[in-house]
Amino acid sequence: MLLSRVLQIIRRAGQIIFLTLATTTVAAGDLAFVTNQNSSDLSILDIDRQTEVARIPVPGEPAGIAVDPARGVFFTVSAGSKAVRKFDLSTGDMLREVTLDGGPIGVAVHPDGQQIYVSDWYNARIWVLDASDLSELATLPTGSAPAGIVVDPEGHWLASSDKDANQVSIFDLASRTLRHTVTVGERPFGISVGPQGRIFTADVGSNSVTVVDPGTGQIVGTVSVGERPYAISFAAGSGFVTNQYADTVSVFGLEDLKVHATIDVGEYPEGIDASADGSKIVVANWFSNAVSVIDTKTLTIIAEIETGDGPRAFGRFLAPGFGEGKQP
Repeated sequence: MLLSRVLQIIRRAGQIIFLTLATTTVAAGDLAFVTNQNSSDLSILDIDRQTEVARIPVPGEPAGIAVDPARGVFFTVSAGSKAVRKFDLSTGDMLREVTLDGGPIGVAVHPDGQQIYVSDWYNARIWVLDASDLSELATLPTGSAPAGIVVDPEGHWLASSDKDANQVSIFDLASRTLRHTVTVGERPFGISVGPQGRIFTADVGSNSVTVVDPGTGQIVGTVSVGERPYAISFAAGSGFVTNQYADTVSVFGLEDLKVHATIDVGEYPEGIDASADGSKIVVANWFSNAVSVIDTKTLTIIAEIETGDGPRAFGRFLAPGFGEGKQP
């Protein structure tokens, strides 16, 4: 696929060394859009080619990311500048920007692409924004310090991991009302929805993953994982959770909720996402300035791809190509 007007910025020790405009041919396949907090930019990685194909500036220490391949856009959240930005997936051009009064950190997109949701770490709420122009539509009250947020694939409910409240808030999206609050492990941060529609939280304070039924608001089970779990993804019938302090990924079964394997990755792994076909898991290693690519059949590392400084990739960051020809 054709990537036009690629902005590639290479930084060393905080200094811009060069800026080029180029025309690059990108093979169809999964691309990773990785927010680099320390260098305030975003690396676009071709996972199959195992290389960085572009880097674009994203000021204000970005961390949160949500791709929407169906609409050909992606959204970033910069905690340092409180900015939420919308970008064109095929060119990397910024389309919209808004500054929010609070502590934006996590971001998720509704399946129909009409709304996005941004967690406010400081004010215990979630912003509901219009995806087209990023205007504010509503706010949803949560527990203290909401971090990760997730929308179910059918768009019926939204859940947030409220870190300082040790809970998950589950909202009905049609009525924008609170459906359940569920006490989980200590200091939940990342949150995901699994293949069976259950909610999984990465509990950094209790070294566990808590599994919640969103319909009943009941805890289904817990999984003991590595030290300081951060985020969770799913592929090949298993869950994969990054363990920041252990420099590992724990692989657990979705039926027995037991860890079956532990994979050494880079230093301080955080964001994690699965390829479209489920054959690969990609892990952003904050301190290593690289992502690790895991083969989900062999559970081995098959590639390490360099990024900018401080990759976080907090959210959904993999997309099947640049979405050429799609309109934001």
